[in-house]
Amino acid sequence: MIKHLVFWNLKEEAMGRTKAQNAAVIKERLEALCGQIGGLLKAEVGVNINPKGWDLCLYSEFVSREALEAYQNHPLHLAVRQHVTEARTERAVCDYEV
Repeated sequence: MIKHLVFWNLKEEAMGRTKAQNAAVIKERLEALCGQIGGLLKAEVGVNINPKGWDLCLYSEFVSREALEAYQNHPLHLAVRQHVTEARTERAVCDYEV
């Protein structure tokens, strides 16, 4: 199993939405990918309540490295990633196998 964690800081405003509104949209869209992309077992997005940390984080699980790679290139994920890219200022990622 592969665990995939991503952290983002968001712009105060992007695409006509506030940071909080973009966080909510990103959360909804990423979590909705479960059941739509093979090999994606879990996707959970947290909006940070700690003012010193990242604004948003994604915790996801995949059956394999190949499943993670397929997810990265899946059209549904690419559509969400485009939205995230427009809304974010910074990104960090960590993938590990368990």
